[in-house]
Amino acid sequence: MIVLGIETSCDETAAAICKDGDILASIISSQEVHINFGGVVPEIASREHERLLNTIVHTTLEKATLSLNQINGIAVTQGPGLAGTLLTGAMFAKGLAIGRDLPIIGVNHLEAHIFANFLADPTLQYPFICLLVSGGHTQLWIVNKIGSYRLLGQTRDDAAGEAFDKGSRILGLGYPGGPAIQKAAIGGNANAIDFPRSFFKEGNFEFSFSGLKTALLYFMDKPDVLEKYSLADIAASYQKAIVDILTFKLEQAVLHSDVNTAVVAGGVAANKELRKAIESTLNGKRIVFPDLVYCTDNAAMVAYLGELKLRAGKTSSLDFDIIPNLKLA
Repeated sequence: MIVLGIETSCDETAAAICKDGDILASIISSQEVHINFGGVVPEIASREHERLLNTIVHTTLEKATLSLNQINGIAVTQGPGLAGTLLTGAMFAKGLAIGRDLPIIGVNHLEAHIFANFLADPTLQYPFICLLVSGGHTQLWIVNKIGSYRLLGQTRDDAAGEAFDKGSRILGLGYPGGPAIQKAAIGGNANAIDFPRSFFKEGNFEFSFSGLKTALLYFMDKPDVLEKYSLADIAASYQKAIVDILTFKLEQAVLHSDVNTAVVAGGVAANKELRKAIESTLNGKRIVFPDLVYCTDNAAMVAYLGELKLRAGKTSSLDFDIIPNLKLA
C-alpha cells in the first residue's frame, strides 16, 4: 500500500510517501517567517500552508518517483494543532481524496509522534513507556498496542517545549527556543545556577514548568547578573533543569511499571543533553529515540501511522472535522 501523508498542525508544511512501512520520500518546509515574531502567528501559518502545500506534495511525489495515480490512500493530521492550519491541510487532503476517489484517514498528531519511533526501530515491541514532549505537550504514556494508551501524567501548565521557547525569549535568543538554548549552552556550566524543579519526588508523574520559567525571568531581572554569570552558564543551567525533570519523570515511570522499554517522542526529543541524560539514567533499559528529522513535526509519521490504520480497514468520512484539542486517550 502507498499512502500520502500531509502534516499542517502548526508551522511546518510537510508531505511524505509511505509504502509498506517504508518512507520513500519526506519533505518538510519550516516557515521561517515566524522568527521575526518570536513565535508562530496562526493566520500567517495558515496562509503559508495554503501557498506551499501543492508544491510540497508534488515535489514529494517526484522524489519518490511516483504519480498521484499510484497513491492508494491519504493520511492527514486531524489534530491537535492550530485550527486554521489544520483546516488548510485537511481541505487540501479531502480535495485530493475526492478528485482521485481515494480513502482518507484523519490522524492524531500525538499518536503519530509516538509511532515515529517505529521508523527508527522497526523491532520496537509493545508495551513501552513513551515520554511525549513538545511545544504543546509534555506527557507520560504506557503504550500497550496501537489504539491502547494509558496516561500516567502530564504537565499542569507549560509544556517543556514552551518552557524552552519562553526561556529563549527571556534570554534574548532565537526561535524556536530549544535549539537556540542548546546552542547558547555550549561550553557553559550547567551547575552554575540551581533553578527550581517542580514535582521532583518519587512516584509523581506530573510536570510543571511555569515556576521554572518565572524563576528565570526574576533571575534575569537581578542587577549585574550578566557580570556574575555568562549567558552560556545561564542557558546551560536552565536547560539542565528541564532535562533533569524530564529524565527523572521517565525514570520514575519505568521504575513503577513492569515495562522495560522507553521511547521519547516530539520536538524536544531532538535535544542532545536530554538524550545523553536518559541514556545514562536508564542504562540497562531499552531506549528508542526517533531520528532527528522525525522529532519535529513531519508527514512521515503521519503517512506511516495512516498506512497502519488504512491497512486495518479504518477510514474517515469526507466530512470529518478537524479537532484542535484532540486528545490521545
